[in-house]
Amino acid sequence: MSTRRMSAAQAIAFGFALIILIGTILLMLPISNKSGNSISFLNALFTSTSATCVTGLVVFDTWSQFTLFGQIVILILIQIGGLGFMTFAVLFSFALKKRIGLRERTFLTNSFSSLKIGGIIKLVRRILIGTLIFELGGMILLAIRFCPYFGFWQGIWYSVFHSISAFCNAGFDLMGVLGPYSSLAPFSGDILVNGVIMVLIVVGGIGFIVWNDIISNGLKWRKYALHTKVILSTTFILIIGSALVFFLTESNASMIGMNSSNRILASFFQAITSRTAGFNSVNISTLSNTGTLLTIILMFIGAGPGSAAGGIKISTFVVMVLAVISYMKGKEDVDIFQRRIEPQIVRRAFTSTVFYFVLAMCGVAIISSVELFSLKDVFFEVFSALGTVGLSMGITAGLGVVSKIVIIILMYSGRISSLTLIIAVTKSRRKTLLHNPVDKVIIG
Repeated sequence: MSTRRMSAAQAIAFGFALIILIGTILLMLPISNKSGNSISFLNALFTSTSATCVTGLVVFDTWSQFTLFGQIVILILIQIGGLGFMTFAVLFSFALKKRIGLRERTFLTNSFSSLKIGGIIKLVRRILIGTLIFELGGMILLAIRFCPYFGFWQGIWYSVFHSISAFCNAGFDLMGVLGPYSSLAPFSGDILVNGVIMVLIVVGGIGFIVWNDIISNGLKWRKYALHTKVILSTTFILIIGSALVFFLTESNASMIGMNSSNRILASFFQAITSRTAGFNSVNISTLSNTGTLLTIILMFIGAGPGSAAGGIKISTFVVMVLAVISYMKGKEDVDIFQRRIEPQIVRRAFTSTVFYFVLAMCGVAIISSVELFSLKDVFFEVFSALGTVGLSMGITAGLGVVSKIVIIILMYSGRISSLTLIIAVTKSRRKTLLHNPVDKVIIG
């Protein structure tokens, strides 16, 4: 198919696939690996997909396996995957002073889930500038802790890597230097490191459309678009509510032995990272049953659309909950903040969630049939992959060939969104001119 005839959904799917393939080739090179030998195509593909889809699931500890060159490749994949490849295409066009055509503007509109094509180039500029400001700010603050701890140059590199990884909600880390797969557990009581990482995750996860609204209207809540109000209010509720649950349920599980202040910090970190990022400050495999279930729910919900985050997205979750409540109250309209949500949006929310859930259940079914891991661990891994979260019960490295392929497909589907994937691989939708007669089906 000619790229000129691709739909926006197909272009997004193809673009991410191409970046993943390039990353796979680079990570296979001996120069990328500390052993001096090439790694297998499948493991390189897994790592490249995880980085490009800003997931964080790994078959190798990043620091232990990859050289500085390999780590740089992973970081570039994270940055491209986090902002979207179309953003970088526009950046090159800016540099070459080329005109951005209507087709490219349409692709950008779809990439950022923007409601309108007008002003999309201005939005891209704000995204690039905002990304630079937050990632640079995060790097400087993390360097305050990392430079004395790891030495100046290594501390600078670690600050850069973790700032970008956190902002892009990727969850990749280099803390294997302190212990393989340790993530941020060695800094679980460090308020500076935890605070910076949490802020970067939240800012990167609310979505670029929300950014744009806040920049345009400042702190004037009444002027915010409905989308912005939904994302900000629900994000706040999810963080506070889930942090409280983690604080109450994990005292004798993953947070055993922590004092109250460290438990509060760890609870907020878990509440934030579970929806999108994949860093962990506690041992995930020791979560209580309630904590495990809550983490899966948070991974399922995700963060804001038009961001680097996965999941069904906050707005989709809110629309479905409101639709159910409206139906139970006997109301035809779905209302929030004194506004009515279009029926088409409600239908799209339920459709995308059904696709998402079907993909997850297929993944669980296939992996469970070929692996000996518990169903709880498989469920956790699948929702982490599809939600592009990256948290793991520790089974990723032990997955077989079939299971790795399944996880790769899930990470890819989760990054471009399950609905976009379905649209990309199906025929173009045409407006129906003729409709069949209406009839009734009994719903139980």
